[in-house]
Amino acid sequence: MSDAYARPTSDETAVTTAMPNFAPPPDGQPSPATPPKVKDPAERRKWSSDLRFMLVVLAAIVALFLAFALLIAFSPTGAAISALAIIAAPIATMVAAYYGISLALRQVKDARLAAEASETRARAAEQTARESDAWAAQMESGLRVAVAKLKAVAQDTRDVERAAGTPDDFF
Repeated sequence: MSDAYARPTSDETAVTTAMPNFAPPPDGQPSPATPPKVKDPAERRKWSSDLRFMLVVLAAIVALFLAFALLIAFSPTGAAISALAIIAAPIATMVAAYYGISLALRQVKDARLAAEASETRARAAEQTARESDAWAAQMESGLRVAVAKLKAVAQDTRDVERAAGTPDDFF
């Protein structure tokens, strides 16, 4: 299996911290709340694309209305109705094609955004796993040091080992 599709890792994500900082902010001040978002750019783009589609549909309706007005103004004959069909069919086809293309582009964009969001979540999960591993290694190291110091002063370490939940052959 090729790893051509494997996620690249960078050295920035490999940096871990021992433990997260849960300390309250200095001076007892509550942490500043995030300001509410005025408008999400994606939402604005969605509205503009919907507006563009509505404008295309309105232009098509106006064109068909003008075609019907011309038909009524110059007497509805068989030839005029055929001419109107020749005018109306491409307009309706263009509107349908524009809608299909814009829908497909929106689906591709949404899929790309979903993939980027899942990639971000995966990287965050990997970072959290590395931090957890680092924290566990530090705790294990501290436990080994504590047991070694207790054994050095001839103290029983059985209670410490049981409290840590380690197997008998761990130390």
